[in-house]
Amino acid sequence: MKLFVATDVHGSAYWAKRIVEEFKRSKSDVLILLGDVYNHGPRNPFPRDYAPMKVAETFNGIADKVVAVKGNCDSEVDEMISEFPFVPQVIVPCNGRRLYFTHGHVYNKDNLPTLSHGDILFYGHFHRNEIVEANGVICVNVSSASLPKDRAAYCIVEDDGVTLCALDETDSEGAKLLGFSTSKL
Repeated sequence: MKLFVATDVHGSAYWAKRIVEEFKRSKSDVLILLGDVYNHGPRNPFPRDYAPMKVAETFNGIADKVVAVKGNCDSEVDEMISEFPFVPQVIVPCNGRRLYFTHGHVYNKDNLPTLSHGDILFYGHFHRNEIVEANGVICVNVSSASLPKDRAAYCIVEDDGVTLCALDETDSEGAKLLGFSTSKL
């Protein structure tokens, strides 16, 4: 199974469209959104083309392939306009490991959930790109699509590893590796 992971769209219709374009181009099976899908949050500026209802229309167009993890800016109202589920976290078994997907405001590299050596924790929230190891757990922080503190990104998860890719505004040829990847799962 090939997973496409994006996070922190914060209501940007532009970036939602770019995510769906890259998702389709990647031929991934599932799009996992790691929270903060519609709301920009009180500490963030409005992102480019802020239009939460257009974001809903974009992701609802592929709702059968979307799972959203609830972030700190997501609410019950967000769930009402979405044709896909919002869940507290997603846990996927993969080749003897657990892949744990969360938003990051509770569990992250500094506050790990109960995981085993070699398991992988995916999160957003901090709007930065990083793959590090903490207590034997691989921690993958995927940057915000719309309000990155470094570079907008998404993540591809396959049997041959985890790769962080740039989500560029003008890139119509597909992903650019950000230099972060893991070995085979």
